[in-house]
Amino acid sequence: MIDRRQAMLATLALGLPSVAGAQTAPPRLAGKAPVAGLPEPDETIDLWPKGAPGQPAKALIETVDERSKDSALTDRAVYGISRPRMVVFRPRIPNGNAVLITPGGGYRWVVIDKEGYEIARWLAARGWTCFVLFYRLPGEGWAAGPDVALSDAQRAMRLIRAGARDYGIMPERVAAMGFSAGGHVCADLATRFDASTYAPVDAADALAARPDVAAPIYPVQSMRLPFAHPGSRDLLLGHNPSAALESAHSPEDIVSASTPPTFLVHAEDDSVVPVENTLRLRAALKAKGIAVETHLFTHGGHGFGLRRAAGKPVERWPELFVAWAQTQGLS
Repeated sequence: MIDRRQAMLATLALGLPSVAGAQTAPPRLAGKAPVAGLPEPDETIDLWPKGAPGQPAKALIETVDERSKDSALTDRAVYGISRPRMVVFRPRIPNGNAVLITPGGGYRWVVIDKEGYEIARWLAARGWTCFVLFYRLPGEGWAAGPDVALSDAQRAMRLIRAGARDYGIMPERVAAMGFSAGGHVCADLATRFDASTYAPVDAADALAARPDVAAPIYPVQSMRLPFAHPGSRDLLLGHNPSAALESAHSPEDIVSASTPPTFLVHAEDDSVVPVENTLRLRAALKAKGIAVETHLFTHGGHGFGLRRAAGKPVERWPELFVAWAQTQGLS
């Protein structure tokens, strides 16, 4: 558990800044104007002040693709991320809560709008300070291999707590939320928050990386077939991984008494990531006595986020999350 006194000392006594120097701009399509009524965020936090560790042998070129056919609705995805960073959504009146959001993308890319900016805007409108993480992808040659996205998530959590004073948040009220493959990042962080995946960079790395609550939404979770999402599994672990490697990266096998309370959502008609991913993670959490709230919906498919949930019972999931988080002390 996070020690409140230790966290406050780190953020207040040390006075760690949330942002130092010029930061890398958010991922964007060159020359494309934002959608009317949806201003693009500008505030970012680079995770690694001296560059991300374990650079690939071949330099990456960050690329943003627009997948939407509707000019009034963006659906961007980014890959080739060599400068992992958080994009910040500040609420008008902070309620003290923060959330690290890890969008999905099958570990092929990181989606920007559908599972990043949209839920960040929704939560920020309700007082949450939101940090959308553009994490490095394990199939792009990083030295950390399958731990590279976890490294970014750990570092991000520590930087959020380091900047708690500047962001008007409480360091013991920081959630993690992830979708699909980003749900794997979220569940990995919730179960392996204290794993040593990178060499400490600065004083922020003395802070806890454990989220106070976790919300893996329709998560890629198991790395075992037939439950695993094949594309995410191949990019994370390579072809034909050993049983030991599968287990080491399946959060259901790593749940411990220190895993935070967890909120789970899945549609039973998900044809991309089987609902068994959520059911197996729930069973593992219950076996360790971890508080877990689970919502299963008949219809929703995969990747519903906010936009594809509209008009269905599953559209209530964000409200259910906020109500549940209040029961866990995030009020």
